Amino acid sequence: MSEKRRRGFVTGGTWCLDRNRKIDAWPREDSVAVTWGLEERGGGSACNLGIDMRRLDPSMPVETIGVVGGDAAGRRLLAEADEAGIDRRQMAVDPSVPTHITEAFISQESGLRTHVTDFGSSVCLTPDHFDFAATTGRFMHLGLPGVHPKMDGRWGDDPSGWVTVLKAARAAGLKTNLELCTLSPQRLRELIIPCLPHLDTLVVNDSEIGALAEIETVKDGKSDLEASRRAAKLVLMRGSMWLVAVHFPNGAFTLTRDGSSEFVPSVSVPKEAIVGPNGAGDAFAAGFLYGLHEDWPLEDSLWLGHAAAACSLRTAGTTDGLEGWRSCIAIAEAFGRRAMPSL
Repeated sequence: MSEKRRRGFVTGGTWCLDRNRKIDAWPREDSVAVTWGLEERGGGSACNLGIDMRRLDPSMPVETIGVVGGDAAGRRLLAEADEAGIDRRQMAVDPSVPTHITEAFISQESGLRTHVTDFGSSVCLTPDHFDFAATTGRFMHLGLPGVHPKMDGRWGDDPSGWVTVLKAARAAGLKTNLELCTLSPQRLRELIIPCLPHLDTLVVNDSEIGALAEIETVKDGKSDLEASRRAAKLVLMRGSMWLVAVHFPNGAFTLTRDGSSEFVPSVSVPKEAIVGPNGAGDAFAAGFLYGLHEDWPLEDSLWLGHAAAACSLRTAGTTDGLEGWRSCIAIAEAFGRRAMPSL
């Protein structure tokens, strides 16, 4: 199938049940913290981007590939995929394992999130679960390295199952993107560097691009834009991507293989409108990739990424805050843009 006839996304990898709750402050060991407001929602890269994309544009086809357990949590995730209108024919159910569950705490003291996870069904995912023979999608969004042990290990002659899947996706005519997980910098490099020659785009945050390039990009809790640009250039040179996008609290930029770059400040979301950061990175990726899919200018794609992330911040769930892309942009414009940084 020619690329022009293709439309839609294939999301592959992590489907987990997020148990989101607020916590007064993250406790030290052997102490007590108070939690409240439990909300259970689908989580993980394949789930979040798939549902986000369908919320941004209900006409956008989304297929997904992953593994859940044959328990109540797994049934909950299957129901969320159905409710979102996602094609889940390749969403396997393994009754021998529990579904991947993540306890996600949002600290009211710091505003930061802490995840405690049980991989469960995610340990079962292998390249054998991925079949691209019948897909009509245009983009493949894959993740999360570090969460799926069988995918993290060697697969045949390939250094990891991630490489095997990315190669198969490209051979099937899909444009490939990889989502990363919070890991130690060394472990992140071990898993991601071998994948770079098999990617068309890479959408990451400032810490992740710094870890991949071995450059300090966050200093004293603040993003260093120029260091992030140097890091993006180094990573771009190590892979086959035509574009790297890097987002951080105050903005985001793209760097393309021809050396061109765009920077767009983020949305100035009022503090009182922020409920939690869970899923904001996925929302940015969804908005940005939607713009790429629709062949928008990079500046407009970055702004939709920011708008989607801003809407995500309004809820504790990873996907609950997103609306249609026009509504997301209207909400972002009402909040306003942050000031351009002094360079």
